[in-house]
Order: sequence, then structure tokens, then C-alpha cells
Amino acid sequence: MTDDDTRRDIEAAVFRRLLAHLDDNKAVQNIDLMNLAGFCRNCLAKWYVAAAEERGEVLDYESARETIYGMPYSEWKARYQK
Repeated sequence: MTDDDTRRDIEAAVFRRLLAHLDDNKAVQNIDLMNLAGFCRNCLAKWYVAAAEERGEVLDYESARETIYGMPYSEWKARYQK
């Protein structure tokens, strides 16, 4: 088993790859993700905020969504949401 720093680095890389994969597959709608996987991009943003709060950091939901979507949510919604 790897040490904590290495594990955290690997988990961070996996998370970045997940975000890139979602970014590359914008046609997959949140409702599709929710129905198939039980989570969506908005869930990831909520988990991101919760993880920040657990560490004593302040992060608002819209900023978290911008991190997850790679742009302001309103822009993503206008461009890609069906």
C-alpha cells in the first residue's frame, strides 16, 4: 500500500481525469448520470463544498460548480443542457 501523500496524489489525479472525462462528454446530461450512476455534476460540486468545509475552508456552491463544469454553470447550462 502507498503512503498517504501518494494515495492522495493518485486520488486527485483520478478526480481530475473524471472531470476531464465529463468535460469531454458534455452530451451526457446530469439526469442521465443520476439515473445510471446515482450522482451528477451537481452532486460532485456539493461533495467538493462539503470536503472544503470539513477542512475548515469556505467555498461557495457556485464556485464549486465552476470547478466541476470548467465554466460558470449558467454558461454550461446555456451551451450544453438539453
